Amino acid sequence: MEKFTLEILFQIIGIGSASGLFYNNDALYIIGDNSGFLYEYNMQNQQLNQHPLIDNPTQNIPKNLKPDFESLTHHNDTLYVFGSGSTENRNRMIEFDLKNKTVLQKNNLTDIYALMQSFGEIKPEDFNLEGAIFDGENWYLFNRGNGISNKNTIFTIHAKSLGEEFALVATNYKLPKIKGVRSSFTDAVLVEDKIYFLSTAEDTKSTYDDGEILGSFIGRIDLKTMKIDFTQKITSSNKFEGLTFYKKENNKIEFLLCEDNDTDLLETKIFKLTLPVK
Repeated sequence: MEKFTLEILFQIIGIGSASGLFYNNDALYIIGDNSGFLYEYNMQNQQLNQHPLIDNPTQNIPKNLKPDFESLTHHNDTLYVFGSGSTENRNRMIEFDLKNKTVLQKNNLTDIYALMQSFGEIKPEDFNLEGAIFDGENWYLFNRGNGISNKNTIFTIHAKSLGEEFALVATNYKLPKIKGVRSSFTDAVLVEDKIYFLSTAEDTKSTYDDGEILGSFIGRIDLKTMKIDFTQKITSSNKFEGLTFYKKENNKIEFLLCEDNDTDLLETKIFKLTLPVK
């Protein structure tokens, strides 16, 4: 892999524990894993708006109660925000209309998550979805293998809606290690026919408790073969949990990243990662 660059682009005050983001027309939509809001940050005028995703939302929901929104994806004018599924009250998926800035629908995915666990042979305590992609025909949901069994799995659900009948495929991955600790999926985004993903090495055997951060990777999967093209370590200290496509030009591709600081501090750094396109 040729040289990459990683830089802090800006900092947003008012958002803590950022876990996912989506860039669209100078607006950055951000979720936090302990917040009940979807945040909308205008990169031109630095204005921050917040949109409630749940009833009676707050900024810092206690860990045992939080909806744990860990991933978001978008198709046409709808954002889909997924709970991680790592506990019973983290099984929601919210559909949000980007044009009208309103919640379209709240979905309970308990049954689908249970089916995915059974099909993928993942115990409930090892189930932790941290990435989502929807291309209009298929949903790709990424299980973060930071439990004891290290199950880094992509679930491919062939359906236009998660409420209809679907075909399900589970593909397991061995992701690179840092200091003997295997990294695990933390987010993903589709660019043309490639999935770019983040994985983080965190010294923990729990999908619930945080551990020492050892670093993060960017990687790429070919959508046709579902095989990994490359991985590249990009940091030894950051726990990157959010990835969105920014721009592509002159043989370079740029992404915006956010990190989960695992604290109650309401500030978020947004990073720009530039990679050569090969």
